[in-house]
Amino acid sequence: MKDLIDHTYLAADCTGDDVDRVCREAIEHGFYAVCIPPYFVTRAHKLLNDTAVVLATVISFPYGYQETAVKVQEIRRAMDEGADELDIVVNISAVKSGDWAYVRSDLESVTTTARLKGKVCKIIVEAGTLSETELQQICGICNDVKPTYVKTSTGTREGASVAQVQYLRANLHADIKIKASGGIRDKAFANALVEAGADRLGTSSGIALVD
Repeated sequence: MKDLIDHTYLAADCTGDDVDRVCREAIEHGFYAVCIPPYFVTRAHKLLNDTAVVLATVISFPYGYQETAVKVQEIRRAMDEGADELDIVVNISAVKSGDWAYVRSDLESVTTTARLKGKVCKIIVEAGTLSETELQQICGICNDVKPTYVKTSTGTREGASVAQVQYLRANLHADIKIKASGGIRDKAFANALVEAGADRLGTSSGIALVD
């Protein structure tokens, strides 16, 4: 289980001390990655340098409605500062407006920006806020643009569910991985998500899951 966990702390009041703690815990427990706010990428990179723990950060978090050029600049800055993985929120406003040409263009731009630097790109779809038709459309676009992962949610609204993971696994190409995130606080739920098809788990309760 530990090698599936992105040990996460994305609270609005996150401090440097919080980031230091999360990085120490990830190293101690052998978690796959930490996921922290962009403001702290340089700090976390120094702490995780020469360790096996991967550094992830979020882009256009938590609503995704920044312009594409802003997202691309965020990604470039995060990569320059040491981020290995980018968890990027889909433009939910564009999705809800039915502007699928914009959604496609946006996702093509962000995935390409990460891919050109050899970085892992995770598209956060906020599945709990979408209709099945909207989620199906996003899955189709992701099948075309091929992010490394599709991620269920930001965790700031509805969390992950087994049904969401099952739906994504059934509708995404096999080479696109799935990250479940939000509300994962106990082993039974974590195991159920993995059995449903999750390849990675984003949680602030990583220690509880492995103890």
